[in-house]
Amino acid sequence: MLISTTSGFLLILISLYIGMLGYHEYEQMNWIDSFANASMILSGMGPLQPLHTDAGRIFAGFYALFSGLLFILIVGIIFAPVAHWFFRKIHLDTPNVK
Repeated sequence: MLISTTSGFLLILISLYIGMLGYHEYEQMNWIDSFANASMILSGMGPLQPLHTDAGRIFAGFYALFSGLLFILIVGIIFAPVAHWFFRKIHLDTPNVK
């Protein structure tokens, strides 16, 4: 369980860094604004500031799609051990019937 939680957290940090780097490069935002916009997109809330360049808009679109898929992946990684434990717990051994 600790490994899956750590893996999910690490994926979030890497994705946040990718978003910050993109906003910093394509929209020339400072690092604080880049962090705020990337974290809002990553959490599904949407950007805080309007985007001014076409490259920034394209990046934000792809980053939003990436963030949605990443959310599904991280939920799967974190809850897979819990689901595995639950299904093993409710598993019933049935006798062989011939």
